[in-house]
Amino acid sequence: MRTQNNGIVKSTVGVVGLGLMGSSIASNLIIAGHKVIGIVPVPENLDYIKSKILRHLNQAEKLDLTIHTAPEYLSRFTLSEDFSDLSDCDIVIECVIEDLDAKCAVFEKIEKHIINDAILGTNTSAIPISLLQKHVRVPARFLGLHWSEPAYSSRFLEIICGDQTILDYAEKIYQLAESWGKEPILLRKDIRGFVTNRLMYAVYREALQLHENLGISLEDLDKAFRYDAGSWMTIMGIFQRMDYQGLDCYKQILQTTFPLLNNSDQVPRIMQKIKEENAQGIRNQRGLYTYTEEEAKEWEQKFSEFSNAIYKLSSKYLNPIQ
Repeated sequence: MRTQNNGIVKSTVGVVGLGLMGSSIASNLIIAGHKVIGIVPVPENLDYIKSKILRHLNQAEKLDLTIHTAPEYLSRFTLSEDFSDLSDCDIVIECVIEDLDAKCAVFEKIEKHIINDAILGTNTSAIPISLLQKHVRVPARFLGLHWSEPAYSSRFLEIICGDQTILDYAEKIYQLAESWGKEPILLRKDIRGFVTNRLMYAVYREALQLHENLGISLEDLDKAFRYDAGSWMTIMGIFQRMDYQGLDCYKQILQTTFPLLNNSDQVPRIMQKIKEENAQGIRNQRGLYTYTEEEAKEWEQKFSEFSNAIYKLSSKYLNPIQ
């Protein structure tokens, strides 16, 4: 089923799994003009899910991302536990946990009910698309969609083709994503970790090496990243930054510094310990730092406030040089 919105054909979209990321993605799609079918794959409090969607819509309204009232948007959203309700969807996005078996079980249930040319996307940040693709009935229409939280206000979206993905499907999502308020990235080749995660993994590896081998505290490493890179990344990318600073000295800097950087393929000791202790960060108040329950809740609130503020600020500088 399709509706027309501002000259763009809006498909009915299914979102399977409505946790932190799935509910945020569903909210983004509702605001963008889609009818959204939300599928809860495991028993869950449906009223709580609806309240999450409502909170997202209220946050989006504060950012001037909405033109209708929250009840009007919610009228586009159907919440169900029945996978057959996906039969009218032209796009279905799976958003369950990062576990291969769990995802494959959900793919099987989805594909029993959707038409052959419906696009099936997976929201994953760690599992290769080409690997997941081996477990679906129609691999040509399968692709990866890597979002950033909160999805309804972030401009980030990676679209990833697997080895068997037909490019036309990915290009359709790319065009549609611009109407979702995204500045999408299209990866025609399945790169493990995609783009943004690989960049951050390189930072994590170097930072944790500096901590473990050179004794630099986590607090100081966070300060370095937050107050240097954090002060310019919203207005310019890393290569724009190089041009802005001037390129004359970079050859010498890279020549002398690259050999000193960490290239270990071992998991750092501190992260092995984190795993052994089942530390989950603010979710259970134990991680690289420790938190009280009140501090953990405060982090969630502060991040929400910051996301709103940075969205408004970055909106002023989308094309700063043009």
